[in-house]
Amino acid sequence: MTITRQHTNQRMSRIVTHNNTIYLCGQVCSDASQDITEQTQTMLAKVDDLLAQANSDKYHLLSATVYISDMQYFAKMNDVWDAWIPEGYAPARACVQAAMARPELLVEVSIVAAVKNSK
Repeated sequence: MTITRQHTNQRMSRIVTHNNTIYLCGQVCSDASQDITEQTQTMLAKVDDLLAQANSDKYHLLSATVYISDMQYFAKMNDVWDAWIPEGYAPARACVQAAMARPELLVEVSIVAAVKNSK
């Protein structure tokens, strides 16, 4: 049983891989001063980057948990999400309203994915 951790500090690892399953720590936007659309876009770009580092991509998503600061943003977040997810590859997903670590953050996502081409 091999566990690989990447980008690890005292508190967390950004990527953990175990048995060809990838776990990403919660991802937020690059610029919290932006609106929900921009925050969601940059958050998902970070997910893309981390998945690539772990030999995966959005075609291999297994599960996503989306945390949103206020359900008033749900439709606009989903517009970005729906454009990002390839048709036919939607993961199991939950979306909950939650208090964020910083009040200016509007959305966060936690991802579980499979490694590409695992043997």
